Amino acid sequence: MPRLTTVLRTLAVSVATLIAVTAGGAAAPAQASSGHGGGGGPKAPGDFVALRDIDPTIQQEIRYFTAHNFVGVPIDGYRQPICLLTRTAAKALHAAQVRLLRRGYSLRVYDCYRPQRAVDHFVAWAKDLDDQRMKDEFYPHVDKSRLFEDGYIAEKSGHSRGSTLDVTIVRRSGASVDMGTPFDYFDTLSHTLDPRIQGVQRENRLLLKNTLEGLGFVNLAEEWWHYTYKPERFPDTYFDFPVSRRSLTSSHVGP
Repeated sequence: MPRLTTVLRTLAVSVATLIAVTAGGAAAPAQASSGHGGGGGPKAPGDFVALRDIDPTIQQEIRYFTAHNFVGVPIDGYRQPICLLTRTAAKALHAAQVRLLRRGYSLRVYDCYRPQRAVDHFVAWAKDLDDQRMKDEFYPHVDKSRLFEDGYIAEKSGHSRGSTLDVTIVRRSGASVDMGTPFDYFDTLSHTLDPRIQGVQRENRLLLKNTLEGLGFVNLAEEWWHYTYKPERFPDTYFDFPVSRRSLTSSHVGP
């Protein structure tokens, strides 16, 4: 009998434990989903930094965090409106900012590191030919069916390697300067040295180009705003960690 009593008691405890676990089973998915909000997921290598920690004077207008972009909605992977870059690229950008401030200008970044999931979002959008909501502003003269063929959209982006950024110059006060076309304008007019761009517009493009190229950046000839710091720290790696301070594994501050 004592042995039977012990068995029955053990069984009762087991049943009670099972009931308790079943009642509290929703807690694990809740923790997993809270991680998706910024705490979990892949992390950046230690070479990545937040640009604001290297140079807080560089203006940031991270377009893909907002709906003001050629897709018309916030882009996957942008959890905070911040610029993340490899440390060497961020330091070189700081040096460019120092030079421009002396002349009454400032840099303004539109995009920096871009996760692969954001690129995938662009690709999916480009394949949806019915979605033309932002055509008038960003690609008025280009048929959307040609975005891949003409090179405006691709399945991989140098931005995902961490040393590429989209950038312009503005007045130190924040006032815009005329660069000939808006950022992300799908048109040959966006080619940095397009001969139709003359006068002040050309001077502004050349000021940006000459300043950055003097510090190790290379311009993409088809986009006046697109620059890559060379040599790249990760020339063959396409990262997919979110754009968020929590993605960083280091807390390096200062130039």
